[in-house]
Amino acid sequence: MNEDKEFLGKEPLGRLLLRLALPTVAAQVINMLYNIVDRIYIGHIPEVGEAALTGVGVCMPLIMIVTAFAAFVGYGGAPRASIFMGKGDHKSAEKILGNCFVVQLIISVLLTAALLVWNRDFLMAFGASENTIEYGVSYMNIYAVGTVFVQLTLGMNAFITAQGFARTGMLSVLIGAVANIILDPVFIFGFDMGVEGAALATILSQAMSCVWVLAFLFGKKTHLKIQKANLVLKASIVLPSLALGLSSFVMQASESVISVCFNSSLLRYGGDTAVGAMTILTSVMQFAMLPLQGLGQGAQPIISYNYGAGKVDRVKGAFRLLLKASLCYSTLLWACIMLFPQVFAAMFTSSPDLLDFTKTALRTYMACMLLMGIQMACQMTFTSLGNAKASIMVAVMRKFILLVPLIYIMPQLFPSDKTMAVYMAEPVADFLAVTFTVILFSFQFKKVLSRNPDRMPKGKDQ
Repeated sequence: MNEDKEFLGKEPLGRLLLRLALPTVAAQVINMLYNIVDRIYIGHIPEVGEAALTGVGVCMPLIMIVTAFAAFVGYGGAPRASIFMGKGDHKSAEKILGNCFVVQLIISVLLTAALLVWNRDFLMAFGASENTIEYGVSYMNIYAVGTVFVQLTLGMNAFITAQGFARTGMLSVLIGAVANIILDPVFIFGFDMGVEGAALATILSQAMSCVWVLAFLFGKKTHLKIQKANLVLKASIVLPSLALGLSSFVMQASESVISVCFNSSLLRYGGDTAVGAMTILTSVMQFAMLPLQGLGQGAQPIISYNYGAGKVDRVKGAFRLLLKASLCYSTLLWACIMLFPQVFAAMFTSSPDLLDFTKTALRTYMACMLLMGIQMACQMTFTSLGNAKASIMVAVMRKFILLVPLIYIMPQLFPSDKTMAVYMAEPVADFLAVTFTVILFSFQFKKVLSRNPDRMPKGKDQ
């Protein structure tokens, strides 16, 4: 293995995590802007801003599904590629990259067709009302065309970061985000295109990022290159990658299911204002989740590579650093939201009624957000170690077993304010999920590290 690929196993952990995590966190912060800048501009459209924001907010479950499929392939394949690189098996790592590229192309075609044909039906099921549905349909009709760019940018960029090219991965996101921030006001206000302009700005920006990502992975600077010989799908390569990516898929796709549950309950108890507030709450939640994912992605190549190389002490050290950094960030952001909820709410709306309602809802919804640093550090470490079962278990527990039922249970327990009771489901689920995750991790981490990573089957196809 070339010396330039061995820094993951040699460089001091603190310096290495800083080197890799700063660009990945920056990339996720930029990605956060990518995701919320449309909503910031749309929420301030004169006269129709509140209704338009709610309509586009109902699109979020569909957008989450699109990004979840990118994570399904990319966040499953990339850690496995890193593990094989750590074992010195460069050929297997490249085959994983090639197969994942083809899978994402296939998924892109299927998703595009589904979104173009059924987006109105989906949006009505996801909580749109007659007042907001047309805004959602207008946005999704254009966004659907750019699905392939979203898939390839997010999914294939994971393979760039997994090789240790964190800055290149950050630039992938930065290119699109800067373009989106510039194009949004031009199309929304300059050309008076409204929500359609926001969607057009988004897909053009994603197309720019996609060109950058593919140019790198087909180019000379990458360690792992997309090559024609590796584009033939093989079950022994694809299925283990998808199994590992399933937890990331569940974590992100479940956000879609949860959005539907939240929106339908909130529409029933609080009307369009409560649904509009939920759009803002999920946007603010991204201030927590995306940087925490960035920290995990920065640590992933370190943990995966050293696990593959059999360096257990470095794996333990990398996890401890990841846990400390994640917990510090989530606690700091939680404190800011508790102290200044109006600052976060005002980013998305100038409506006095919606602003006043959202301030209270934010404190309720984010009450246990400080604990998410623990949750994300453990879950990302499970994935980095190739422990698909534990990673899936953690994701399913928090979202499906706890949060979805609580959305319907809490209003029955607190009938005096059923709308706020719906928002309370989030912190209650977070507290219970973190407790479960800590207990599971305390057993599984030692068990996985005691297992020889060479037992991972290579097989002739890999």
